[in-house]
Amino acid sequence: MSISPDWVLEALEERRKQALFRHTVIMEGAQVPSIEIDKNAYLAFCSNDYLGLSNHPNMVKAMHESALTYGVGSGASHLVNGHNREHQSLEEELADWLGYDRVMLFSTGYMANLGVIAAFAGKDNAVVQDKLNHASLIDGAQLAGAKMRRYLHSDLMSAQKILSGFTKDQTKSTILATDGIFSMDGDRAPLAGLASLCKQNSALLLVDDAHGLACCGKTGRGSMEIEGVTPDEVPLLVGTFGKAFGTAGAFVACSHDFADYLTQFSRPYIYTTAMSPAIVGATRASLNIIKSDEGLMLRQKLAANIAYFRQAVSALPIELCESETAIQPILVGDSELALSLSESLKTSGIWCTAIRPPTVPKGGARLRITFSAQHSFDQISHLVNSLTLALATRT
Repeated sequence: MSISPDWVLEALEERRKQALFRHTVIMEGAQVPSIEIDKNAYLAFCSNDYLGLSNHPNMVKAMHESALTYGVGSGASHLVNGHNREHQSLEEELADWLGYDRVMLFSTGYMANLGVIAAFAGKDNAVVQDKLNHASLIDGAQLAGAKMRRYLHSDLMSAQKILSGFTKDQTKSTILATDGIFSMDGDRAPLAGLASLCKQNSALLLVDDAHGLACCGKTGRGSMEIEGVTPDEVPLLVGTFGKAFGTAGAFVACSHDFADYLTQFSRPYIYTTAMSPAIVGATRASLNIIKSDEGLMLRQKLAANIAYFRQAVSALPIELCESETAIQPILVGDSELALSLSESLKTSGIWCTAIRPPTVPKGGARLRITFSAQHSFDQISHLVNSLTLALATRT
């Protein structure tokens, strides 16, 4: 075995000293609220499977049937011969559901954001971003070599000030990129206000609604539905299947012209093997559930779980983020304290991962509690009781 360079070992040791060292854990079985890790049973409150669809029997059956017909691997990129009837059908069904001309599938949400921003941005224009945007949006702008500025979180005045300074002497439109629901705080972006700013400044609004689609809004159309904005106001919508859809992969919804443009210039789309057709088949089944009465009931149950939790913890000495979504973070601040609380919860059979910098800003360590429609009120009560005990042992 080769000996690692000193600078690698020093960097790892520094992460350990800062209580920021990460490692992988192995979970047994399917993604459900009751899980097993290291032969111990836990209730999980950190999954992004917001509707509890990842183990839905309809989707398991659809994946099996799709694999029997189309195989497991797509075998090539979309532009060679990896784009089959399953891919095309899912794109058309998503476009119809969301009200866009076209949808393009990507292998991951990270790649979708890289692919869109790197295609539409460059040295001839700028990318304006919310301070708390997902890392993939930031990385996309850096990959494109674009001028990038970040406005204060959800602050329209800050966004306007930066936008107005970038609209002159550009040969391409400024991109304003934002999460629809912010993954670490759980709050929603002011999409109506941002859409108005983009219209005033001839900018293109890109919304990554990974944590909103399928689980937010009466019909599940996410942040855009809640905020009352249209596809004309959000010309670039990114969504992922790895959260509330319960599968894996991602998509971009846009106009015909923008889809043609991405087909020519989005390198992650052009040079990556297409999604597994078996996963696509399962995702089509997921979309059918999301659009059905069952999907509506799941969203209602998720909303009830969120309200139940917020009421139950209202008397606890914690700082809970202002969030109406499945993401309910408890702000802790210190990374070591966040780790300690997470470990205390494990002793009560609760699995809730501590989130630390650089995923969140320095001093912003937290317990990122997330809910599923599959959680019961009894399970949430156990979480709250466990939190009460963990907090008591810290004082």
